[in-house]
Amino acid sequence: MAEAGALDFNARVVHGDNLAVLRSLPDGCANLIYIDPPFNTGKTQARTQLRTERSANGDRVGFKGQTYATEVLGSKAFEDAFDDYLAFLQPRLEAAYRVLAADGSFYFHVDYREVHYCKLLLDGIFGRDNFINEIIWAYDYGGRPKNRWPTKHDNILFYVKDNAHYTFNVDDIDRIPYMAPGLVGEEKAKRGKLPTDTWWHTIVSPTGKEKTGYPTQKPLGVMRRIIAASSNPGDLVLDFFAGSGSTGAAALELKRRALLVDSNPEAIAVMRERFQGQDVEFIEHKQKEH
Repeated sequence: MAEAGALDFNARVVHGDNLAVLRSLPDGCANLIYIDPPFNTGKTQARTQLRTERSANGDRVGFKGQTYATEVLGSKAFEDAFDDYLAFLQPRLEAAYRVLAADGSFYFHVDYREVHYCKLLLDGIFGRDNFINEIIWAYDYGGRPKNRWPTKHDNILFYVKDNAHYTFNVDDIDRIPYMAPGLVGEEKAKRGKLPTDTWWHTIVSPTGKEKTGYPTQKPLGVMRRIIAASSNPGDLVLDFFAGSGSTGAAALELKRRALLVDSNPEAIAVMRERFQGQDVEFIEHKQKEH
């Protein structure tokens, strides 16, 4: 069986714990990393403020079965969710930084509930000077509550390892129409203009051909834009919260190599069907005992 850390493949899907898989990869092997981790939406209604510390004998279970010892501090709740979510993310983000190439790019996809705290964490890992953009992906689908502004966007934080040396293929980015094409001339109007850091793109249509049935599937149009801009043909694109496999699908379409990791058997099943007939291998990653 192939090892997750062996990189002689066109595309590979690994079923296993992403932290263990990341630790098996060599330094600097990934040219582009995109992740869309859990958004922690289920924790926002908590009401007890706790201090948490990872412990094998803890009294509380967090993400991926990790146990924590807890101390009740008061009635505030948000810090509890904050600590637990970042404790889950931090070792994975540190491992991602290690495996990212010296000229590599990292895209972190999250929503408004956690983006501010995640940015502080990422600033500490990548360095604040290596933060390039916060991209707002705006869409218009679903219900509209009557007690607040309807939330119709996600946040994508774009970091690099070295802000003086990274890939950004401006000429390969898909262009968008001018709002007033008659004012810019026929040549410019035909070519279109570069997108800004606010991207309007519909979600995956529930009835469209792209739909896989996976609940957190991201549209190929968003993934194509990221991959075309921040990698080159033949580069390795890594997504260790792979879900439905949209990152891999776009990478293969654009002639990149792809490494996709997920621990959810349902995600693996979706990707098996999605990549059927393509040059994609599937392996199980088993963490070595020490």
